[in-house]
Amino acid sequence: MRELASALGVRPTKQRGQNFVIDANTVRRIVRTAGVRPDDVVVEVGPGLGSLTLALLEAAEHVTAVEIDDTLAAALPRTIEARMPARADHFSLVHADAMQVRELPGPTPTALVANLPYNVAVPVLLHMLEHFPTIERTLIMVQAEVADRLAAAPGNKVYGVPSVKANWYAQVKRAGAIGRNVFWPAPNVDSGLVSLVRRAEPPTTTASRTEVFAVVDAAFAQRRKTLRAALAGWAGSAPAAEAALVAAGVSPQARGESLTVEEFARIAESKGAVA
Repeated sequence: MRELASALGVRPTKQRGQNFVIDANTVRRIVRTAGVRPDDVVVEVGPGLGSLTLALLEAAEHVTAVEIDDTLAAALPRTIEARMPARADHFSLVHADAMQVRELPGPTPTALVANLPYNVAVPVLLHMLEHFPTIERTLIMVQAEVADRLAAAPGNKVYGVPSVKANWYAQVKRAGAIGRNVFWPAPNVDSGLVSLVRRAEPPTTTASRTEVFAVVDAAFAQRRKTLRAALAGWAGSAPAAEAALVAAGVSPQARGESLTVEEFARIAESKGAVA
């Protein structure tokens, strides 16, 4: 990976949160932990120099990589052709910002496996889960703090917006820790693996996902306040918020960090019912 970077004149940039995985054992561990199967179509966001891409191509039927960096996107197909020519036909590249991607070439993806840049990890994850409902299983490597937030349960001090929104789509859990020395350059923070297995259906509710997420955003925008106060702007007034909460069977004195995604969905439903 270092030789390839040198040949390309590439240096990881902080702007894009680039920390390239340079340890072969780590990328193979990620593929094993992800449970990649021979018939899987895997989408990888931010493949960088291609270390994880090569490991995924060993295990999956097809890999589609989404890369925003011009130099890296241009180099990756050549790397695949040089290092794994027999699998080159099983690889596709999308040169784009993952947050703008709404469709992918080739077969529909069944899994998402990625080393996500720290600065965009949560938005990219939620975007991919929203727009690609065929993704059944996800394994992402993110900053340990982000991993903790995504996998947190209600009542945990780091439970928040990422936790609830990820849980709308999937069952979420921590799936391991990753040391700093497997990256180039070595980051100043530890990393963690997060596993997400998509729910067969999102929580049952007459409210839309957008409506539920609006309640979540409002609840955690002022997380120290009671829900009666935190949701006042969302509901139109504190009394209206209280009425919606009572109708949903949620205490107006509760705080967002204690609620499940199903309870947020009930609150979103109840706003219309008490209006």
